[in-house]
Amino acid sequence: MTPREPPPYGALPYVFILLILNAGLSASRRPEPYYGRVIGRLTQYAHGIRGTVYAVDESTVFVRGFAYDGTGPDAYFWVGDTPQPSPEGTLVPYPEDYASRDPPVLSAHTNSDILLRLPAGKRLRDIKWISVWCRRFTVNFGDVFIPPGLDPPRPRVLPEFKRLAHGLRSGNISVLDAKTFYIPNLHYDGAGPDAYFWVGNGSEPSPFGTKVPNEMGSLNPLRGYQGEDIEIVLPGKLTAYDVDWLAVWCVEYRHNFGHVYIPKDLDVPPALGQTKITPAWWYNPTSSTTSQTPFSAANNCKEILDKRLQIRWEIQGDHVQITLAARLRKEQYMAFGVSGAEGRPAMLGADVVVAFWDSRFNQPRVSDYTISHLAQCDGERGVCPDTRLGGSNDAVVVSGHQKSGVTTITYRRPLAATESVKDKEILTSRSQSVIAAFGPLNSRYEANAHSFMDTTRNDVQLDFGAQSDNSCIGLAELEEGGPAPWAARVLAGVTALTARIGPAGGRRGYTPVTGHPSWGIAWYINDLLIPEIYVERGKTYTFLVEGGDDRTNPAKFHPFYISDSSEGGFGQKKEEEQRKQRVFAGVAYDNEGYPYPTAVGRYCEWTHKTVDQSATSDTFEQYMQTLQLECNEGEPAVLNWTVAHETPDLLYYQCYTHNNLGWKIHVVDPGTLVPLPDKSAIINSAKRLTSLASLVILTLALTALHR
Repeated sequence: MTPREPPPYGALPYVFILLILNAGLSASRRPEPYYGRVIGRLTQYAHGIRGTVYAVDESTVFVRGFAYDGTGPDAYFWVGDTPQPSPEGTLVPYPEDYASRDPPVLSAHTNSDILLRLPAGKRLRDIKWISVWCRRFTVNFGDVFIPPGLDPPRPRVLPEFKRLAHGLRSGNISVLDAKTFYIPNLHYDGAGPDAYFWVGNGSEPSPFGTKVPNEMGSLNPLRGYQGEDIEIVLPGKLTAYDVDWLAVWCVEYRHNFGHVYIPKDLDVPPALGQTKITPAWWYNPTSSTTSQTPFSAANNCKEILDKRLQIRWEIQGDHVQITLAARLRKEQYMAFGVSGAEGRPAMLGADVVVAFWDSRFNQPRVSDYTISHLAQCDGERGVCPDTRLGGSNDAVVVSGHQKSGVTTITYRRPLAATESVKDKEILTSRSQSVIAAFGPLNSRYEANAHSFMDTTRNDVQLDFGAQSDNSCIGLAELEEGGPAPWAARVLAGVTALTARIGPAGGRRGYTPVTGHPSWGIAWYINDLLIPEIYVERGKTYTFLVEGGDDRTNPAKFHPFYISDSSEGGFGQKKEEEQRKQRVFAGVAYDNEGYPYPTAVGRYCEWTHKTVDQSATSDTFEQYMQTLQLECNEGEPAVLNWTVAHETPDLLYYQCYTHNNLGWKIHVVDPGTLVPLPDKSAIINSAKRLTSLASLVILTLALTALHR
């Protein structure tokens, strides 16, 4: 590995650096508000005419603070190219809705902001003056003359999106005005689970950005695009002068699919409504406030249990209100509460609340539990609701709903331990250890004691008194009534394997199989989407890894490794988090003790021929027909792994640099009966084999079927 470099600007004082950066930032921004190039003030000849006129662009003017008493019998806005305002002019329709029919006579105004579009294809260079003109009496009530050589603001053409992931590409992007981007010939496969148009500051796109609604004004994750021309509008008071880049960004997985930089020397038209796509509620130049897309208030949120359970909390007087959200199967519960011991996760002695959706009555339910023994509740001890032990249920349902495959339940409970034996106090002065669990309900609709294997394994600390402790990214969601997931795949009896990248299969693939969210790509082993692999202790397995070797493009750099972590991403973890993982292949350490990946080979990816067709592909084999294999030049990495006899029963193949790309490896003793792969799937895959290595894999797999 490259030795760690010292911080930049090593000898410069930090405050001095900030002053320099802030000075440069201020110089690059337009003063607010900006209405365009000043043309001049309207000269008043009659009827109280007043206002300042700006050139918004070459065919649009903005009149700021317009006043007129409205008593002229036939007055209109009027433009022409004669030396002075005269009848030889052209009427400017106002309001603009009357551009194709006779507009009304100009009414009274006291302090209005008015946008005027020049008629009949005229541009500012084609006219010499703008007037408020009475046609019936050929009288000029007020005018302003266009300065010679006026150079109005104009749209700015930028490069296309940088192509990093998910087939993103476009034509040259234009900044039409300070809030509007025109993106021609946009292509994107739509497979990112949480992708948005995204703007922000800095040298590269980062999580510290802002979502931009799509061309329909929606903040839903982006769909696929196939060569469409669209316009998008920056939200709220944000303008192109305030940001350094526009990207397509996956919020949940913090990945950049592609971006374009916005130059500092922009001189584009202000956004005053001249771009028709701009909704009126984005910007109101006559108001001191601007309506913005509503965002939820800041709150406390933490994700635990491999980020499958989301916990929100808020202190309300002498109670705490807690919201639990998770993807639950039918007749499954989620549990959360105070650990039975400080500094470690302890079920014994814990005070937890069990929450679930009661399908009998179609409503949420919560119950206060005491855990005195890791066994079914017998009415005296065990995993018991407090009410079965003669106590009270201190947890009260506030609300609940099921949406997009996620069950969300909110409840309240007292901070104090109302029953000293059964309850534990919720602290607000410091953090305390908490526990959580998933599991099935028994016939009494109570938590099944034997399900507590799916629990917190490490100490989780929660500060209930925090004001804004929010580290949540998001849960994997499934649409209710969505397409059925594809059947899980199995690879057994195969010792030569290929590892490539491919799409995650939307709501039929990675997420429903694993229960984890996906940022749109996953490992394809022998061209199967995240199959469960069975290996035998004592045998050697060879992986030809084609996950990318370009470290400068994180979206296409996926070293392969084998670990006991269901999440992966060893290289992005802090040292204390790395120590919680056991790595079995694909990672080595340099002389200074720093880890680095060893299975780094060329990049091969199954890409969409058009957009993601997972929702319409009933089988994985059908889905593969919608994909095509694209490989960079170079050679695959070779990872040889001999499975030691002490290897645990369950491991995972993962990506070194990113979370949640792989799935399970089952480790068995020689001679153990294992599930056989689907024969038809292997035969169908022969149509896609592209290398000698793949032919060897096919032969070995078919041989295993006939053992």
